[in-house]
Amino acid sequence: MKIQQRISFHFTYQLIFYALIILAITLVACIIFFQNTTNSELRRNFPVGALQLIAQEASSKDGTIQISPKWNKLIEEKGMWMQVVNAEGEVIYKVNTNSHDELSASYSVAQLLDIQETRTLGTYAVQTHLNFAFNVPVLYILGYQNPDLDQLMTWFDAYGQQGMVSGEKVSFLDQQLRETGSYLQVINSAGHTEQAIGDGTYLQKGYRPLDILAIQQSPSNYDTNIVAHRDELSGMTWILYTPNPTGDPLKHPAMDTATRGLIWFAGLALLLAVPLSIWHGYRYGQPLILFAGWFERMGRGQYDQVLTAKDKRKIFRPNGTMRNRYRLYKEVIESFYRMADQLAQTEKERERLEKEQREWMSGISHDLRTPLSTIQGYGYMLESLPEQWSQEEMRTMGSTIREKGDYMLELISDFSMIHQLKQGDSMMQLRKIDLVELVRCSVLKYVNDVTLSEYQFHYVGEDRPLWVQADETWLLRLMDNLLSNAVKHNPSGVNVTVSIGRMNDKACIRVLDNGKGMDEETLQHLFNRYYRGTNTEESTAGSGLGMSIAKTIVEAHGGEIHVQSKVWQGTKIEILLPC
Repeated sequence: MKIQQRISFHFTYQLIFYALIILAITLVACIIFFQNTTNSELRRNFPVGALQLIAQEASSKDGTIQISPKWNKLIEEKGMWMQVVNAEGEVIYKVNTNSHDELSASYSVAQLLDIQETRTLGTYAVQTHLNFAFNVPVLYILGYQNPDLDQLMTWFDAYGQQGMVSGEKVSFLDQQLRETGSYLQVINSAGHTEQAIGDGTYLQKGYRPLDILAIQQSPSNYDTNIVAHRDELSGMTWILYTPNPTGDPLKHPAMDTATRGLIWFAGLALLLAVPLSIWHGYRYGQPLILFAGWFERMGRGQYDQVLTAKDKRKIFRPNGTMRNRYRLYKEVIESFYRMADQLAQTEKERERLEKEQREWMSGISHDLRTPLSTIQGYGYMLESLPEQWSQEEMRTMGSTIREKGDYMLELISDFSMIHQLKQGDSMMQLRKIDLVELVRCSVLKYVNDVTLSEYQFHYVGEDRPLWVQADETWLLRLMDNLLSNAVKHNPSGVNVTVSIGRMNDKACIRVLDNGKGMDEETLQHLFNRYYRGTNTEESTAGSGLGMSIAKTIVEAHGGEIHVQSKVWQGTKIEILLPC
């Protein structure tokens, strides 16, 4: 669960990080799109559109109008001025008005109506916007110099006569208009053209009456700029058409700042994402490359070389702690360690079992071949010339053949018994038995055996019962193996003492003899002796598997068996069984 949570956390915050990057880039794209749209709208409707945007973005705090300094800077850069007039006609906000002396600090109703109707204030062209954003009417006035209008007024004053261009001045004015690519149209109050002077290309465009108003409202939509002056006395209107110059595109100040900030943020995020991606690829990729090498070596069976010294130096510091870049896979690496160690141990155990199996088969072949050779030899002798053998010799041969056969049957029986014991609990029939009585009866059987009169058996036990959960048949076989071994491998006159009692809350059986004992090598291989083959020394006194069977029986009951022995100092066998 730890590694699952850790990997989930790592990939989750990566996903969140990249999602934020994508979101930032998307926001930048959207803002750029809206900025371009807004800037286009601003340029198309400038200065009318700018005044509307200023009014929309303005805020009020404690009765004071607050406008972004970016707008103030744009107004100053354009050589314009702006005033904000409240409902009482007082100027409550102004921009770039210090150098314009003709501007007032307050306006009357008549002045405001005149400004609204004529779109002029003194020598300035003005745009106005009435706004109700603060629940009270507020008038925004944006003034600016209009060179085309100033030029038209100059020409009207110089060449005008009863609202028309005087005849002697027409040719001179026509030359001036053509030099600048301009065109002057004089129309009467009914809208009919009275005079047309200048560049005739404007006649080909054929502007309709509503087009004139559209050009004044959105000049950037057209390649023509239009200014007009109406003479109140004559009712004539002078309209001057001039080419619309293409200047630098206007930019929305607030949108431009936000776009630059987000572009910087997106660029920084991308710059951080590149090394972070490389770092994550290194962080997740290098351990996987190590794992691939481990799997490859495991596939070749090199379990003891799965984690090489070079790999260990990569993963662990000199003090034994794991390096940070591998901590994400801490449990995986630890599991690899355990698995590699277990597989190495399993491989060693498999090799050991194969070796013991070979020794087992060699031992079986040896143990069976010896008596079979004897039987086969006597068989040939009896088959070739049976009449040459006396009755005594025939009895000797028959007795030898029987003994060898009994030995082989006992050997096969012991092999079968060991196989059954290897099956585990399925072959055991555990029940509550009195171990004191079982051991006493086992010793008594050998005491009463007249063929063993040359051996002395002694029993030392408790009076009260000692209960254990065990299989009585197997325990009887255990005692029989221990006592018969004391007889088979010792000379006559040996004393065998069997005692039973308790030791550390366990039942303890001791078999002690004062026989010839065993050397250290024999003692070390006592329980696995049959794996390397027994040496019958042409004797049929047992199969040589007694102690192996004894150990298997004890371990099947959850007990322990220990043997102590020295040459010509006797042997002590101690068995501990759970009560």
